[in-house]
Amino acid sequence: MGQASPASAPALAAAASNAAPRAVAPGIAGPRQAAYTGVQTSSAPGAVASNIAGQGAYAARGPTGVQARSAYLLDARTGRTLWSRRPNDRRAIGSITKVMTAVVVLRSARPDRTITIRPRHVSYAARRNGSTAGLRPGDRLTTRELLHALLLPSGCDAAAALADTYGPGPRRFVRKMNATARALGLTRTRYDDVAGLPPSPGHSTARDQARLGRYALRFRAFRETVRRGQHVLPATRRHQRYVWTSTNALLSGYPGIMGIKTGHTSAAGYSMLFAARRKGRTLVGVVLDSSRTEYRARFTDAAKVLNWGFR
Repeated sequence: MGQASPASAPALAAAASNAAPRAVAPGIAGPRQAAYTGVQTSSAPGAVASNIAGQGAYAARGPTGVQARSAYLLDARTGRTLWSRRPNDRRAIGSITKVMTAVVVLRSARPDRTITIRPRHVSYAARRNGSTAGLRPGDRLTTRELLHALLLPSGCDAAAALADTYGPGPRRFVRKMNATARALGLTRTRYDDVAGLPPSPGHSTARDQARLGRYALRFRAFRETVRRGQHVLPATRRHQRYVWTSTNALLSGYPGIMGIKTGHTSAAGYSMLFAARRKGRTLVGVVLDSSRTEYRARFTDAAKVLNWGFR
């Protein structure tokens, strides 16, 4: 039950006048964005339908047409809630779990520490039918490189390698995940797996995950990783060549997008934690269970929520 990874993704964007990025608030860095010039299209298989902006008026009390069963939007500078839907309902969140995996690592990690990939890291992802970064046993990668493998292609194998090292071991690592959740005031969140995979994935809420996303953006390494559409790691004597492509379709054209992480299992549906910056404002939001069958629904929902927030 891994991430759906589209071959390419066109813009899911609002008006061109909002496209130019602005100065970044202290402690939160935004991505460098190309100017958005209008409707973009793509003939690539699985491409997301372009230009969802302008599909009807937005109600004053919140965005219209959002399918997600739970959702939340906040202002990153103040933490103020801008809009929510069933914000405290506990739900499976799939690979959005890996945001906490990354946070636990970043709170204690040495970015250049070398980690050897073991067969058990690869078999963990294979046994659970999880998405992978294609890691090879025997390869030696740094923590920084494994964070790219974790957050872009949503590598469950990378999650296993990081948990093995920084737990040490998955059970201790999950305890650290839950301790961090408590420390951050995520009171309705419980982690049971380092990557959010069945049969015991844990659960969280839209409110808790939006707050976690706001916190994660404090880490420069996290911000710089989740904004990337792709990361190429050339082959060396320590490891093979890797090309990791993000599962986040909004990165290809949504104005001001900063990441963050997609999630999907059969229980979680297609979900997404996201952030964007425009006109000097950074918004963080989440949509949980936008659809059980259509991976693009989460991107459409996320863009509608952001369009409303930046209106």
